[in-house]
Amino acid sequence: MQTDYQKKIQSFYKAENRMPTYTEMTKLFGFKSKNAVAKVVGKLLDSGVVEKDHLGRLMPAKSFNDIAMLGFVTAGFPASVEEELTDRINLEDLLIGKKEITFMLEVDGDSMIDAHIEKGDMVIVEKTSVAKDMDIIIAEVDGEFTMKYLREKGGKRFLEPANKKYKPIYPKYDLKVIAKVKAVIRKY
Repeated sequence: MQTDYQKKIQSFYKAENRMPTYTEMTKLFGFKSKNAVAKVVGKLLDSGVVEKDHLGRLMPAKSFNDIAMLGFVTAGFPASVEEELTDRINLEDLLIGKKEITFMLEVDGDSMIDAHIEKGDMVIVEKTSVAKDMDIIIAEVDGEFTMKYLREKGGKRFLEPANKKYKPIYPKYDLKVIAKVKAVIRKY
């Protein structure tokens, strides 16, 4: 269960993109002394929410941004659901395999709507030069970049949109795979 202290530290971290100092936590928690903050930090360290780096500075632990996984919801006929904490999940671990070669792009355009990728969505992509037929990729084709299905037929590679309004793109000179789409994020 998340404590108020953990929520306050997470909010600070989200806003400032860094962990608060003990002085800042004194104000954040409404304490009068750093000793009280040290006790809270000790409990957060024990629970694995935060950890210290090699210099003793506070930093988020692997579970810092975990969210509750409550089970399943039916997308067919309505069914009763009991809310039960089944697990905790870290979205970064779920969506990002290799952080050093992963980045996000915002989608502009509607050529991939039949693949459920719309304008304004964010795609998480992993840099690679290798992809197989029907992978959704970021490609450089004749010097321009686009996101499409990679298609291979008869020994030739081309790009296929997921929208019937658009035609496949056959390279005149060059087609390079830049990255492979790993996930799509849509905020409502």
